Amino acid sequence: MEYTMLKSLGVKDLDHVERYSVRTEGNSDVLKIYYEKKKGQLFHKSEKFKFARSSRGVRSFSADPNAYNEISEVSPMLTKVMAELDDIVEHEHREQDAKARILADLRHLEKVVQHKIEEIEAQLDRL
Repeated sequence: MEYTMLKSLGVKDLDHVERYSVRTEGNSDVLKIYYEKKKGQLFHKSEKFKFARSSRGVRSFSADPNAYNEISEVSPMLTKVMAELDDIVEHEHREQDAKARILADLRHLEKVVQHKIEEIEAQLDRL
């Protein structure tokens, strides 16, 4: 995937994105991208980006037919950036799951081989 939205924000370390969070502060949403912690670092490296929330009037369901409530919405750009980040983070988790599964298979194989070696040694001792 190209990750054009992330690149347009200036995000360069796409291979090292670990997770992200989004929170609302006033009239904007704050996206924080966390990167993998490198050896010797005390804290995770992170970047913050602010996205203005758009607002629009929506007809109210009150007694007054001309009453409108103002609601705010997430920026379409933030939505696209989050979709790209979801793709990166999910891909990373799939890789970690595969590594964990392979490592579990390897540990199981080690136990099977160890038991077989012990069985053969026991047979040799009986001879």
